[in-house]
Amino acid sequence: MHAQELRSAWTEFWTVRGHTDVPSAGLIPHHPSAPMFTNSGMMPFVSYFAGEEQVPWQPPRATSIQRCVRAGGKHNDLDDIGRSLRHLSFFEMLGNFSFGDYFKADAIRWAWEFSTDVLGLDAERIWVTCHVDDDEAVQLWVDEVGFPIERIVRLDEDNFWEMGDTGPCGPSSELFWDFGPEFGEGGGPGNPASDDRYVEYWNLVFQQFFRRDDGSLRTLDSQNIDTGAGLERILGAIANRADVFDTDELASLVRRAEELTGVKRGASAQSDIALKLLADHARTMSFLVADGVVPSNEDRGFVLRRIIRRAIRFAYLLDVERPITPALAEHTIDLMGEAYPVLHDQADLITGTLAREEEQFRRTLRSGLAILDGALAELPEGADLPGTVAFQLHDTYGFPLEVTSEIVEDRGHGLDRPGFDAAMAEQRDRARASGKKGSLAAGDETDAFAAILAEHGTTEFVGRETFEADARVVGVVPSADGTVSVFLDRTPFYAESGGQVGDTGTITADGLACEVRDTQYAVPGLTRHVVVVTEGEPVVGATVRAAIDVERRDAIRRNHTATHLFHWALREVLGPHVKQQGSLVAPDRLRFDFSHFEAVAPGDIARIEDLVNADVLANHPVHHFETTKDAASELGAIAFFGEKYGDLVRVLEAGPHSTELCGGTHVRRTGDIGPSKIVSESSIGSNLRRIEAITGFGPIDRIRTEEAELADAADRVGVPRTELLDGIDKRLAELRDLRDEVRSLKAKLATGGADDLAAQAVDGVVVARVDGLARDDLRSLGVAVRDREGVRAVVLIGAPEGGGVALVAAVTPDSDLDAGVLIADAAKAVKGGGGKNPELAVAGGKDAERIDDALDLARAAAGIA
Repeated sequence: MHAQELRSAWTEFWTVRGHTDVPSAGLIPHHPSAPMFTNSGMMPFVSYFAGEEQVPWQPPRATSIQRCVRAGGKHNDLDDIGRSLRHLSFFEMLGNFSFGDYFKADAIRWAWEFSTDVLGLDAERIWVTCHVDDDEAVQLWVDEVGFPIERIVRLDEDNFWEMGDTGPCGPSSELFWDFGPEFGEGGGPGNPASDDRYVEYWNLVFQQFFRRDDGSLRTLDSQNIDTGAGLERILGAIANRADVFDTDELASLVRRAEELTGVKRGASAQSDIALKLLADHARTMSFLVADGVVPSNEDRGFVLRRIIRRAIRFAYLLDVERPITPALAEHTIDLMGEAYPVLHDQADLITGTLAREEEQFRRTLRSGLAILDGALAELPEGADLPGTVAFQLHDTYGFPLEVTSEIVEDRGHGLDRPGFDAAMAEQRDRARASGKKGSLAAGDETDAFAAILAEHGTTEFVGRETFEADARVVGVVPSADGTVSVFLDRTPFYAESGGQVGDTGTITADGLACEVRDTQYAVPGLTRHVVVVTEGEPVVGATVRAAIDVERRDAIRRNHTATHLFHWALREVLGPHVKQQGSLVAPDRLRFDFSHFEAVAPGDIARIEDLVNADVLANHPVHHFETTKDAASELGAIAFFGEKYGDLVRVLEAGPHSTELCGGTHVRRTGDIGPSKIVSESSIGSNLRRIEAITGFGPIDRIRTEEAELADAADRVGVPRTELLDGIDKRLAELRDLRDEVRSLKAKLATGGADDLAAQAVDGVVVARVDGLARDDLRSLGVAVRDREGVRAVVLIGAPEGGGVALVAAVTPDSDLDAGVLIADAAKAVKGGGGKNPELAVAGGKDAERIDDALDLARAAAGIA
């Protein structure tokens, strides 16, 4: 059975049993508790399992084939790839899910049916594990399936699944395939010595409980099934091949890597690791780029960059001098494009991104090798390379530790592995501390929100049609900061999402006045009005009047529709590789982050502004409507980065050029936006740029402010505003002339003191401190002193007005002294250097507090100490 056959068989099996086929989500998850990448089949369904959203399918069952990446944080298999038989950074997870519908009996029975009847696996080679306390699951395996109890292993932590420190959890039951005695000891799973023999291919999670903050468990009212079966591992079991790189798609990628490198599998253990890693990373980097991740030095972009660089570095080990990643990506697209059309859709972006990254990193690679060569050259014979250097190469340049180790060993040195491990541990601690920010909250407030959602359902948003509405209070939750969260059955207030800030306004009734400071989603679909109560008290069941700040909403709408026009104009001017990477839509400005590889030139900024303002002046109609996701795709609607879309989506057609998915609020015609102006363009990371822009009254206010500043500047320069530039040029010229005059006077003053300094000569040598002179002026003074009668050498050291230290030494030709030697030690004392001319040496330093010490060293060098 090939990969595509398995995908089809899986989907058919579960849809026949009432499961809705849910397409794979992207690799960028959306839930607040989510890790960096989608790393499991259940990740797109977290909000349903957590009770935050209502399940949209009837019956409440789903099946999916989810693309996943494990390449950072807790789930990081990068270092095992190519070395183990089964670890991958990219993999496909087959899943079937029940949301309060069927439970253990059906999950177990169907898993067994699919394994034996559909896949044709030998029942005698399947083992099962269950949690030590889950007698029910064991009995079901024995009674429902007829599975022999002697092949059921009871485990503890390995068979208990938890979403996080708090949240849904429960026991699990796993299915293992026995690859035979040549891969390890017998006796079943659970023995580390048999990890390669018994390989888990399916995990059935029974979500029975909810873990509270205090660690206690409560039984869930709605018990769920979450299963995950590894596609690559199942293919290995079917073919009885323990190495996942022997399965059809991965084997094809390995063969392509052989063609590109000229190295055959089996040539050496090290080259086999490299070939397998290239095959694995080809899929990972192709899918990450297709799903909108841009190589950078932060977060997801950093992980992608590290994966690309690892692939290039391992190709480099195989003496591959030409680019290899674009060709690997092209083969991935050919192999998997049928199952994942996004690869074909983004083919140019994938290969272009990888080509640029590889070209850049190959230059970096040469620099990294130079750093390693330099570090090794400074080591005493037989000494260890510091772990910090190895970590820098690993972390910054993508050098695998074993590569550094090999090079170091070839040069006759060892490697400080404890130092490397310590640096790596520090990085993990930083990542762990950062990752905790996204953990799922489950305190009293969250429980209250969930209870309101369960009892009253989602909030009806009426804010597209009206700015104020009568509503019924369905929930009131006080917060520790003194604000109160008010929940209504319907609301005109837009909750913050999609980059658009939440509305503000008022909630009022007889004897009640609330100022709405912000509007958010407490949980998806449930609108939370964060209010300050100024009169009375909100009461559940009361009828209130909810009214938004219309002027503020109008400003937000102008900026939001303008954001879409700027997105179109950026792609039009810079190219289709431009993708949105984040946005902020506020009343006073808009911010738009996008992928691009260099600063946007001023001329391109002007072209972008012109395109946007041309559409504004044309006053095109703006259409905002709801349709199916498939219909939106046919219209060519672009999805915004980081947004989650259901089967029904809202499409924004902002004039004839911009068609995008968006659930925000917008103007009715492009002319309502008003003049639009980009006020800044900057880098926010590697390959990531940001523009900020203003619309409506913003550009007018900016023009008024700048006109007032120009008038003030003209008044200060003393010219009419129309002659400001000429006036500034004239004042600058005068300033330069005055500075030259001051410098000349200082030099004359300094030279005038030459006789006094010459009178201090000891055995014909003058060593003195002279502060307040620039280095060139100090040099002129030194020459003047040297040329006085009776002086054969002079050393002057001082602190110039601009800070630091200046040193000058000058000697006569017949002095038998070397000017560079006279100030060499003195320069080091003030943390400086330079000045090696034997007759006239000039040097600089940083530490003015040690000038007196430097003078003593100069006297010693001249023999007059």
